Amino acid sequence: MAGLYVHFPFCKQACHYCNFHFSTQLKKAPDFPILLEEELESRYTFLEAAPLESIYFGGGSPSLMNPSDIQRLIQKAKELLGTIPQVEITIELNPDDVTIPYLEGLQQAGINRVSLGIQSFWESDLQLMNRAHNREQALTALSQCKEHFDNVSVDLIYGMPGSSLRKWRENLEVLASFEVPHLAAYALTVEPNTALAHQVKKDQIELLPEEEVAQQYEWLVDDMTKQGFVNYEFSNFGQPGSFSVNNSNYWKRKPYLGIGPGAHSYDGRLHRNWNVSNNVLYQKGIASGQLANTSEILTQKDVFNETIMTGLRTRWGVNRVAIQEQFGAVYARHLETQVEEHLIQKNLFWDGDTLLVSRQARFLTDGIAADLFLVNFDS
Repeated sequence: MAGLYVHFPFCKQACHYCNFHFSTQLKKAPDFPILLEEELESRYTFLEAAPLESIYFGGGSPSLMNPSDIQRLIQKAKELLGTIPQVEITIELNPDDVTIPYLEGLQQAGINRVSLGIQSFWESDLQLMNRAHNREQALTALSQCKEHFDNVSVDLIYGMPGSSLRKWRENLEVLASFEVPHLAAYALTVEPNTALAHQVKKDQIELLPEEEVAQQYEWLVDDMTKQGFVNYEFSNFGQPGSFSVNNSNYWKRKPYLGIGPGAHSYDGRLHRNWNVSNNVLYQKGIASGQLANTSEILTQKDVFNETIMTGLRTRWGVNRVAIQEQFGAVYARHLETQVEEHLIQKNLFWDGDTLLVSRQARFLTDGIAADLFLVNFDS
């Protein structure tokens, strides 16, 4: 089974931390659903593992899309690829786009899960991020989403400049009062070529010390665990039965097709490609029947390293029996050798045949995974 990701590359304004592909030239936005549908019709055979388990509308700001366009894309995906009966169909929403009529339109279109990009309930944080919504809009949108959908996720960002553990705790307390079943929480990251990167370079913003960011993450894990959430991936917390299918399948390296400018696709084996991150070139490619995208054939070493990276970020870990079966003895011996130091330091531990990151080392996961990569061997 597989997933479909739909990238709608338009936003009302640019969030200062964001490096995803988008445009604020909204006059072109009404043309894009047709282009997305045409791309889907021309590329759906990339997925050999249909039917779909998930359809995800991301961006950009897909909440700028008309529900009728969303419905048409969902129906086209079902027609071309099929879906399982309990398919998860998610759309990312900006709080300032949420209205009751819009939510009702999404329900009619077939959306059954919403991901609300609140990021923070503090006005100072929202202004620093250059978000288009304010605290009151966030609270109202969350209340309305809860009234219309059972499966609601919220995005929050921790480690904000000028923040404190107290402010972060209050963010989580406000969220807890709404009893949403899923949270995606990310540390603020300074991405190249963003407004935030420029502000940091010019000393206009002072980043929070890493130890304070880690402290906020530790509080997050403790607090969500007490509420019954499972930290099933480093940044994702779900009540049992409410894990994101889209997110889970990405970390499990299942196949997915991405449509839209800048969207990535992966066949679940060795083939990955991504579309041009330029709306004009994307539109010209669709019109000419020659979509501008780039392909990559992964080596076994690439797949092994990515399996380590993605597996260690999740509660499912890395299984050494599966490594032996998929990659062979050389890779299995490499893994057993490389983990020894981290086992001694108690950063990693074996749960049967499954390698997991210890609670004390979760914030170091990416660095630990890099230590396990195979660098000097190709196949």
